[in-house]
Amino acid sequence: MEKIEFKPIGIIHSPFKEPKGMPVQPAGAKGIKGTVEIFPEFKDGLQDLDGFSHIILLFNFHLSKSYNLKVMPYMEDEIRGVFATRAPRRPNQIGLSIVRLDKIEDNILYISNVDIIEGTPLLDIKPFVSKFDCFDIDENTKVGWLKKRMKKVDEHRSDERFS
Repeated sequence: MEKIEFKPIGIIHSPFKEPKGMPVQPAGAKGIKGTVEIFPEFKDGLQDLDGFSHIILLFNFHLSKSYNLKVMPYMEDEIRGVFATRAPRRPNQIGLSIVRLDKIEDNILYISNVDIIEGTPLLDIKPFVSKFDCFDIDENTKVGWLKKRMKKVDEHRSDERFS
């Protein structure tokens, strides 16, 4: 198979200068503000995005230089397969966060609930649409091994395990 390459469309700015101590999911980053700087050649792609309250940011875990197929995820004390986690050290180092879109000014997106490190390269933006993205959520929805850990996500912070 051919090598796939991505070109960043912008840079994510946040108050987090290092991974240690930052929230591990947007649910634990309530109220934390940041911005997304879209490069000028991609600015026209922002048309009509201001009509959405939330957006999906796809980004590169640029500080992650390797990966393991089995990891000890945050909030856990057992080894898990990397694809059953949201660990940043992954074969393709692609991250995803759903954040609140507060406003857009020119090529700057003002966002809330940021769990992303300063200077992270942005690969893509998609509008979050609950009818599309949560279409089959009900009382039978499973969250796997995280079921017993869900109450802790709001206060859990990153450590050095993926540095």
